[in-house]
Amino acid sequence: MASTTSLDVLPTGCRIFTSIPDVFFLPEFVFGGLVWILVASTRVFFPNPLGWVMFVSVFCFVGTTLWFFIFICGANQSSIWPALDAGFHFVASVFYLSAAVDLAYITILLGNSSTISSEFLKIYRLDIAAVVMSYVATLLYFLHAIFSAIRWKKS
Repeated sequence: MASTTSLDVLPTGCRIFTSIPDVFFLPEFVFGGLVWILVASTRVFFPNPLGWVMFVSVFCFVGTTLWFFIFICGANQSSIWPALDAGFHFVASVFYLSAAVDLAYITILLGNSSTISSEFLKIYRLDIAAVVMSYVATLLYFLHAIFSAIRWKKS
Protein backbone atom coordinates (compact mmCIF):
# COMPACT_ATOMS: atom_id res chain seq x y z
CA MET A 1 0.00 0.00 0.00
CA ALA A 2 2.45 2.57 -1.15
CA SER A 3 1.12 5.97 -1.95
CA THR A 4 2.85 8.37 -4.18
CA THR A 5 2.68 12.05 -3.49
CA SER A 6 3.76 14.64 -5.91
CA LEU A 7 5.15 17.96 -4.87
CA ASP A 8 3.63 19.48 -8.01
CA VAL A 9 -0.04 18.91 -7.11
CA LEU A 10 -1.36 22.14 -8.61
CA PRO A 11 -0.44 23.31 -12.10
CA THR A 12 1.60 26.44 -12.63
CA GLY A 13 2.23 28.71 -15.55
CA CYS A 14 0.44 27.97 -18.80
CA ARG A 15 -0.53 24.48 -17.61
CA ILE A 16 -3.52 26.02 -15.82
CA PHE A 17 -5.13 26.54 -19.23
CA THR A 18 -5.17 22.78 -19.86
CA SER A 19 -6.10 21.32 -16.49
CA ILE A 20 -9.49 20.73 -14.93
CA PRO A 21 -10.65 22.67 -12.83
CA ASP A 22 -8.29 25.53 -13.62
CA VAL A 23 -9.63 25.87 -17.14
CA PHE A 24 -12.69 27.49 -15.50
CA PHE A 25 -10.67 30.60 -14.55
CA LEU A 26 -11.26 32.41 -17.84
CA PRO A 27 -15.03 31.77 -18.03
CA GLU A 28 -15.29 32.86 -14.39
CA PHE A 29 -13.57 36.12 -15.36
CA VAL A 30 -15.90 36.66 -18.30
CA PHE A 31 -19.22 35.84 -16.64
CA GLY A 32 -18.30 37.40 -13.29
CA GLY A 33 -17.19 40.56 -15.06
CA LEU A 34 -20.42 40.61 -17.06
CA VAL A 35 -22.49 40.41 -13.88
CA TRP A 36 -20.49 43.29 -12.44
CA ILE A 37 -20.90 45.41 -15.59
CA LEU A 38 -24.58 44.63 -16.11
CA VAL A 39 -25.59 45.38 -12.53
CA ALA A 40 -23.46 48.52 -12.44
CA SER A 41 -25.08 49.82 -15.63
CA THR A 42 -28.65 49.70 -14.28
CA ARG A 43 -30.53 52.11 -12.07
CA VAL A 44 -30.57 50.92 -8.48
CA PHE A 45 -34.19 50.75 -7.32
CA PHE A 46 -33.50 48.38 -4.45
CA PRO A 47 -30.07 49.35 -3.05
CA ASN A 48 -29.60 46.70 -0.38
CA PRO A 49 -29.94 43.49 -2.45
CA LEU A 50 -28.15 45.01 -5.43
CA GLY A 51 -25.38 46.15 -3.10
CA TRP A 52 -24.91 42.50 -2.12
CA VAL A 53 -24.81 41.49 -5.79
CA MET A 54 -22.16 44.13 -6.48
CA PHE A 55 -20.12 43.05 -3.45
CA VAL A 56 -20.22 39.41 -4.56
CA SER A 57 -19.32 40.16 -8.16
CA VAL A 58 -16.43 42.47 -7.22
CA PHE A 59 -15.19 40.15 -4.43
CA CYS A 60 -15.22 37.09 -6.69
CA PHE A 61 -13.69 38.95 -9.64
CA VAL A 62 -10.83 40.31 -7.51
CA GLY A 63 -10.40 36.97 -5.70
CA THR A 64 -10.33 35.02 -8.96
CA THR A 65 -7.83 37.50 -10.42
CA LEU A 66 -5.60 37.10 -7.39
CA TRP A 67 -5.98 33.31 -7.52
CA PHE A 68 -5.21 33.29 -11.26
CA PHE A 69 -1.97 35.23 -10.80
CA ILE A 70 -0.93 33.03 -7.87
CA PHE A 71 -1.38 30.00 -10.12
CA ILE A 72 0.39 31.61 -13.09
CA CYS A 73 3.38 32.63 -10.96
CA GLY A 74 3.66 29.20 -9.35
CA ALA A 75 3.23 30.37 -5.76
CA ASN A 76 0.66 27.62 -5.16
CA GLN A 77 2.98 24.70 -4.44
CA SER A 78 2.47 24.43 -0.68
CA SER A 79 0.40 21.54 0.63
CA ILE A 80 -2.40 23.82 1.84
CA TRP A 81 -3.21 25.29 -1.60
CA PRO A 82 -5.48 22.48 -2.85
CA ALA A 83 -7.71 22.92 0.22
CA LEU A 84 -7.68 26.70 -0.15
CA ASP A 85 -8.57 26.35 -3.82
CA ALA A 86 -11.58 24.17 -3.05
CA GLY A 87 -12.62 26.40 -0.15
CA PHE A 88 -12.42 29.66 -2.07
CA HIS A 89 -14.42 28.33 -4.99
CA PHE A 90 -17.04 26.80 -2.70
CA VAL A 91 -17.49 30.12 -0.88
CA ALA A 92 -17.63 31.93 -4.21
CA SER A 93 -20.30 29.55 -5.51
CA VAL A 94 -22.44 30.01 -2.38
CA PHE A 95 -22.00 33.80 -2.61
CA TYR A 96 -22.91 33.82 -6.29
CA LEU A 97 -25.94 31.60 -5.70
CA SER A 98 -27.26 33.98 -3.04
CA ALA A 99 -26.56 36.98 -5.27
CA ALA A 100 -28.27 35.32 -8.24
CA VAL A 101 -31.37 34.58 -6.18
CA ASP A 102 -31.46 38.19 -4.90
CA LEU A 103 -31.03 39.54 -8.40
CA ALA A 104 -33.73 37.24 -9.79
CA TYR A 105 -36.11 38.39 -7.06
CA ILE A 106 -35.42 42.06 -7.82
CA THR A 107 -35.92 41.40 -11.53
CA ILE A 108 -39.26 39.70 -10.84
CA LEU A 109 -40.32 42.72 -8.78
CA LEU A 110 -39.34 45.01 -11.64
CA GLY A 111 -41.25 42.85 -14.11
CA ASN A 112 -44.42 43.16 -12.03
CA SER A 113 -44.23 46.95 -12.16
CA SER A 114 -46.93 48.77 -14.09
CA THR A 115 -44.49 51.39 -15.39
CA ILE A 116 -43.48 50.72 -18.98
CA SER A 117 -41.05 53.11 -20.62
CA SER A 118 -38.11 52.62 -22.90
CA GLU A 119 -35.66 53.38 -20.07
CA PHE A 120 -37.44 50.96 -17.72
CA LEU A 121 -37.50 48.25 -20.39
CA LYS A 122 -33.75 48.71 -20.97
CA ILE A 123 -33.04 48.33 -17.23
CA TYR A 124 -35.32 45.30 -17.04
CA ARG A 125 -33.53 43.61 -19.94
CA LEU A 126 -30.12 44.37 -18.40
CA ASP A 127 -31.30 42.82 -15.14
CA ILE A 128 -32.50 39.70 -16.97
CA ALA A 129 -29.10 39.38 -18.64
CA ALA A 130 -27.38 39.88 -15.27
CA VAL A 131 -29.53 37.12 -13.72
CA VAL A 132 -28.59 34.69 -16.48
CA MET A 133 -24.88 35.58 -16.21
CA SER A 134 -24.95 35.25 -12.42
CA TYR A 135 -26.43 31.76 -12.62
CA VAL A 136 -23.81 30.78 -15.21
CA ALA A 137 -21.09 32.20 -12.92
CA THR A 138 -22.60 30.21 -10.03
CA LEU A 139 -22.41 27.04 -12.09
CA LEU A 140 -18.80 27.70 -13.11
CA TYR A 141 -17.68 28.40 -9.54
CA PHE A 142 -19.55 25.31 -8.32
CA LEU A 143 -17.91 23.09 -10.95
CA HIS A 144 -14.53 24.58 -10.09
CA ALA A 145 -15.18 23.87 -6.39
CA ILE A 146 -16.20 20.25 -7.05
CA PHE A 147 -13.20 19.49 -9.25
CA SER A 148 -10.88 21.31 -6.82
CA ALA A 149 -12.23 19.22 -3.96
CA ILE A 150 -11.62 16.05 -5.96
CA ARG A 151 -8.06 17.21 -6.69
CA TRP A 152 -7.58 18.09 -3.01
CA LYS A 153 -8.68 14.63 -1.89
CA LYS A 154 -6.34 12.98 -4.39
CA SER A 155 -3.34 14.99 -3.16
